[in-house]
Amino acid sequence: MGDDDSVIPKLCNMKALLGIVVGAGASYGIYKLVVSGKSRDNRAKKPKNDHAVSEDDPEAKASSGSGAVLQPGTLLAKVSGLTLVHPSENQAADVPSGEVLSKSPGSLEPQHLQMLVSLLHTSPSDRVQVLVTLGNAAAFSINQELIREFGGLHIIASLLSDPSPDVRVQCLNALNNLSMNVRNQEQLKVYVPQVLELIEMSPVNSDLQLASLRLLTNLSVTNDHQHLMKNSITLFLSLLVVSNETLQTQVLKVLVNLSANPDMIEDIVQAQAPASLVLLFDGCTTPPVLLRLLTFVGNLRSWTPSAHVAEALQRSKDSLYCVLLGPSSQLRHRLPLLLTHPDAQVSAQVARLLT
Repeated sequence: MGDDDSVIPKLCNMKALLGIVVGAGASYGIYKLVVSGKSRDNRAKKPKNDHAVSEDDPEAKASSGSGAVLQPGTLLAKVSGLTLVHPSENQAADVPSGEVLSKSPGSLEPQHLQMLVSLLHTSPSDRVQVLVTLGNAAAFSINQELIREFGGLHIIASLLSDPSPDVRVQCLNALNNLSMNVRNQEQLKVYVPQVLELIEMSPVNSDLQLASLRLLTNLSVTNDHQHLMKNSITLFLSLLVVSNETLQTQVLKVLVNLSANPDMIEDIVQAQAPASLVLLFDGCTTPPVLLRLLTFVGNLRSWTPSAHVAEALQRSKDSLYCVLLGPSSQLRHRLPLLLTHPDAQVSAQVARLLT
């Protein structure tokens, strides 16, 4: 009798266990029927070109592999008890870095950008190519956001001190594209002093100077970060008289941006300026450079100093104020000669300054 009593609870426990197993099996069977039915429907609707995937559908790209993928939250996932990983994460790990570097910038997905950022640490020999790829990708606004979210801004900017000039140039080029984003500028502003130092220490007309000035042009478009450059006005003015046309144009883009801000003009006109700067207002100067010079002067003339400030500026004979704006400036005699300049925009700008 005792044996019978012990058997009954065991049978009950076994039945309960079998019920759970059968229930799970039935649920899984129902799931398979539903999934297989959907699969048949999808195969029936699928176009003949099985490999056509929309460029705008990253999830379709991520799940286009031939193997079955367990989707998080599905019944199969719960029954299997497996830890699920999003398909794109698996694929990102499997994609060789060389394949990512060879992709067109518009086809790079978030996991590719994250891989490229990490390669800057793990593959020093590939840094130039990685930076070129990231820089090209940063021409797309969505990628500017993603690279920032992956911590890429500070990782890229850390290469401003790389010993290789080529790495530094491509670093600046990438930061230039990334700086076309207001939120990115907030993080990149801390590197302005380092970029200014690169301009000062690099050879004149070098790619490093040009790339640095391009970055500063973007960072000076708004008034928010211009004050970080006010102590380098003399550097910019000095470059104007020793550099080639390409660099002169880029320097003037920065100076025009700064001079468009009334709060910056007093710092600009007090800066030390080479006396030879006035010689650039000449018919031999190329029209793109001359037009920007005239715009720069026009912005400065729109500012009226107080009598006290004007008196102090006139005492500083090597200030930009004395060189270009003061009563003894040679610019007063040179501007009328440009009224007959063959470029209509130049002559029109000169006419406005003389009225």
